[in-house]
Amino acid sequence: MRSPRSLLRPAALLGALVLAVTLSAAPGATASAATHGHPAAAAVSYAPAACGTAHHARQAQCYAMVATNAQHRPAVSPADPPTGALGPADIQSAYNLPAGTAGSGETVAIVDAFGDSTAESDLAAFRSYYGMPACGTAIGCFRKVDQTGGTDYPPDSPGTGWALETSLDLDAVSAACPNCSMLLVEANTNAIPDLGAAVDEAVSLGAKFVSNSYGVLGEDASEQSFDPYYDHPGVAVAAATGDYGEITSYPAASPDVISVGGTTLTRDSSVSRGWDEAAWSGGGSGCSLYEPQPTYQQDVSTGCGNRAESDLSADADPNSGLAVYDTLGEGGWMQVGGTSLASPLITAMYALAGTPTPGTNPASYPYLDTHKPADLNDITQGSNGSCGTVLCTAGAGWDGPTGWGSRPWWTCPS
Repeated sequence: MRSPRSLLRPAALLGALVLAVTLSAAPGATASAATHGHPAAAAVSYAPAACGTAHHARQAQCYAMVATNAQHRPAVSPADPPTGALGPADIQSAYNLPAGTAGSGETVAIVDAFGDSTAESDLAAFRSYYGMPACGTAIGCFRKVDQTGGTDYPPDSPGTGWALETSLDLDAVSAACPNCSMLLVEANTNAIPDLGAAVDEAVSLGAKFVSNSYGVLGEDASEQSFDPYYDHPGVAVAAATGDYGEITSYPAASPDVISVGGTTLTRDSSVSRGWDEAAWSGGGSGCSLYEPQPTYQQDVSTGCGNRAESDLSADADPNSGLAVYDTLGEGGWMQVGGTSLASPLITAMYALAGTPTPGTNPASYPYLDTHKPADLNDITQGSNGSCGTVLCTAGAGWDGPTGWGSRPWWTCPS
């Protein structure tokens, strides 16, 4: 095991930080979607999904934030998506994603905890509503396995919120890459060893793109022992940075993982893109407590001697959340954000760019890209904290909340 290069954060301080940010995103919290001085749609109230808590060390929480109603419960619409929720056309427009057959032949794996017996039917309902091509087991577009690659699926656990997380992940991949095939790997539990085993299984089954919308908030002193689960050269393994501002998360802190931060999307007809994008106040970032600085960050002014989060970013603000369909956990349509949305979006965008070069670390691609202005949306507005440095304030080039920006689109480096 490599020795950590930073001091252990006192447990009491970490607990206070987690408590503070959890209260800021508690039921009834609101956040403005306004950026660049343009008026925003009415802010929504939102709260973490039920899977947004972890009760034991080395257990991961999901990073889904759900729009809530006046009773501070998930706002569910049985028949139609909530007004204001983004759909696939919005995602494709905001990120100028390629149409036609882009993504055909690529498989994006989703790793989630516990069982979801309605995952395929819920996905079918989402795609049907938006007029997208079918993607099911019968046509080889969708496959579900347990963490050992079999069909001994974990039991459904609707009250945990992980079914909603699963629906969010599948719907987000569909929105960004309608032609991608999807592999859902259900881990037995939300413990990192189980989730990590599911990542290994996804890769062994041939997936070149793996999304992980979960993490251990504040990291864990033993995390480097789990790094091998996420070290797969030639495979784009992405992980969400969390929804609590300038706090790091694992596995997003792993140098072998594409660390995905969060943004706010706002429609703006006055700019050529048609959208403004700013750092979301909730997206995670910072300097890892335990993971050393990777080679690809050594020439970047991160202000951090260790691994710095994030590398890239995408929509995560619940105010610009995706319409998600889930019947096992909730019973219909919801508006969902969080970096749990950003991670599968970025993973699907990697799939649109093509299979990674064998033996390379796809987390390094945005750092090696020599055409960043054309390939990436550099996000220069917004912040996720008050650190006063690039680690929590967006600006030109690399910054903690958004990394190099959004919309990765490049030829994979050799």
